[in-house]
Amino acid sequence: MSDDPLQKLRDQIDAIDAQLLALFNQRARCAVQVAEVKRGDSSQAGDLTHFFRPDREAQVIQRLKTSNQGPLSDDEVGRLIREVMSACLALEQPLKIAYLGPEGTFTQSAAFKHFGHSVTTIPMSSIPDVFSSVESGHADYGLVPVENSTEGVISHTLDMFIDSDLKVSGEVEMRIHHHLANQSQDVSQISQIYSHQQSLAQCRHWLDQNFPKIERVAVSSNAEAARIASQDPATAAICGLPAVENFKLQICFENIEDVSDNTTRFVIIGNQDVDPSGDDKTSLLISTKNYPGALLGLLQPLADNGISMNKIESRPAPDRKWEYIFFIDIDGHQNSDNVQKALLELKGQANRFKILGSYPKASL
Repeated sequence: MSDDPLQKLRDQIDAIDAQLLALFNQRARCAVQVAEVKRGDSSQAGDLTHFFRPDREAQVIQRLKTSNQGPLSDDEVGRLIREVMSACLALEQPLKIAYLGPEGTFTQSAAFKHFGHSVTTIPMSSIPDVFSSVESGHADYGLVPVENSTEGVISHTLDMFIDSDLKVSGEVEMRIHHHLANQSQDVSQISQIYSHQQSLAQCRHWLDQNFPKIERVAVSSNAEAARIASQDPATAAICGLPAVENFKLQICFENIEDVSDNTTRFVIIGNQDVDPSGDDKTSLLISTKNYPGALLGLLQPLADNGISMNKIESRPAPDRKWEYIFFIDIDGHQNSDNVQKALLELKGQANRFKILGSYPKASL
């Protein structure tokens, strides 16, 4: 044994690493046994979503974050255990996750944050294509953006829920940092700036101050903007770090978003209902006729049953003139007594009523 204190610490770390390796594999063996039990009890043996339990994973993450005493942060502990669970689930077969592509978008990053990196991500060209991929069974789950903290809702996503039978099974919140990048870092060559319309809006003031005369071009995604910039030295892209790295661009300016805590919320869409995790949210789609007090009448059952509403958005009904559809997020799971009571009252008052899903609140 060495007398060198640094070497002693390294030896201690090596011993801990060996223990971790043994425990990781012990946990993996238990996960395989759990899958075997489920496979024996289920008629859906080929359905990987039967093995993925969003409620159970949320409970595990929250329990470890609550008992964490550092020095690792709670979020770091959550990310570590998420990757362990992802790797264990992939021993059966990696989940297939459809997302708004191409590769390198914030949506792909959100997919990895929620499911871990031991999944197969499938880029889709549009939000409707993500829904179609899950509906057809080509993907196990889909992931789409639903709202941004500075620019509001992504209406295209909300509209897809009107006719789709898919359910919301989870949510992800991501801090969004935008970078201006091009091939060379030489900004004097830039004649056009490409990005998704949401990102252009999130960087509007910065662009007005720094590049007021440069044309801004909206494209389908930030990753697509990065791809274009990688092929044309006269263009720049506003995009995230994954797209910068994927298309080998150079960052000219970092963190150019107008609001420092700019955050986008994504939802996971699937075919299964999710059991209660203990800290849940329920998303609803409701419509009513346009008369005085109609909205108040819809919301009253929530107040009467002590339920907190944390979001409400309206969209024009596609099939009825001057009628509006409300998308509402409330605290609690649809199986809890007070939520069940409120939803029953809401259903009796609404022209159109649909539970989009109950799911664990974002845990990371």
